[in-house]
Amino acid sequence: MLYLFVVGRILLGVYFLISGYNHFKNLKMLTGYADSKGVPMPATSVVLTGLMMVLGGAGVLLGIYTQISILLLVVFLIITTFMMHQFWTVADPMQKMGEEINFKKNLALVGALLCMLAIPSFVWMQVALF
Repeated sequence: MLYLFVVGRILLGVYFLISGYNHFKNLKMLTGYADSKGVPMPATSVVLTGLMMVLGGAGVLLGIYTQISILLLVVFLIITTFMMHQFWTVADPMQKMGEEINFKKNLALVGALLCMLAIPSFVWMQVALF
């Protein structure tokens, strides 16, 4: 069972590392997208959320500062989910469906991360990757 935990930890950590990297790689485009959604200080917000994902993802992947890493990701997801994926305000059915899928996916990620918070720290240390 510990191997499944390690695989899950790798997948979850890498997902956030890649997403955070994409925030920096596509900074201009994502700043415009955040601005279109009414995010205050869009460029700063994109950089800050990118940092949250990179730091949180690295912590989950490596099993270091796990509680802080997970809380960073949970805060990021909750704020982003309700600011960026307001499917209930979208009139176009296709766009609404896409926003709703992303909204629900983010809530599922929050649930997975909260479950990870319940894992005792000795388990994280027992299956350290490095």
